[in-house]
Amino acid sequence: MEIAHEDAPGRLRILPTRLVNQVALVANRATERALEATGSRRHHYALLAALGEFGAASQAELGRRTRIDRSDVVAAVNDLAERGFVARSPDPADRRRNIVTLTAAGTRHLDDLDQRLAGAQDELLAGFSAADRRTLVTLLTRILDAHSGRPPRR
Repeated sequence: MEIAHEDAPGRLRILPTRLVNQVALVANRATERALEATGSRRHHYALLAALGEFGAASQAELGRRTRIDRSDVVAAVNDLAERGFVARSPDPADRRRNIVTLTAAGTRHLDDLDQRLAGAQDELLAGFSAADRRTLVTLLTRILDAHSGRPPRR
């Protein structure tokens, strides 16, 4: 049984680090529920999203774009390839590297995951207006930008 936020000690209720962590737990559960029936996980979605937006890429580039560890990229790409969602082929410029390409089935799967994850966002942010959601995304992005070494976006 979980303790309600308002029942936590006051010191904990005002710590942004703790609040972000607690919200991340709720968000992860909502995401897992949304993806559960698909056989895909967050890493799968991130890789498919990167391929869908940026096109074919090496596994190393996918890892950099998604901030997923190399070994996890390899495992997820293997799974996606087995399921027919991506195709892997040697890089013509460097035969030691693989280029990963989104397939038509992968595009359809990505669309399905997008819809399911939209539901997870609605679950997480129930009661938030569209403006509140944009503000939250802006604030979270500013935190990430501040820790990425890039100039902050306003």
